[in-house]
Amino acid sequence: MQLEGLGVPAIAICTEPFESGARAMTMLGGIPDYPFALIQHPIGSLTPEQIQERAVEAAPQVISSLLARRV
Repeated sequence: MQLEGLGVPAIAICTEPFESGARAMTMLGGIPDYPFALIQHPIGSLTPEQIQERAVEAAPQVISSLLARRV
């Protein structure tokens, strides 16, 4: 959200159990509609190949959000 405040399009990526916390942070940050991509949990114990799979999973959400950003 700090990058957005500087005019740099950005999106957060979080795992499903942290969705409510991410939404709370957007409210506290004054950007209630700030986008974030949701991916499956967990990520800490994954192999590099599995992390890449999660990145592929998040990519459409990230691209869609960045293309839809207000200018």
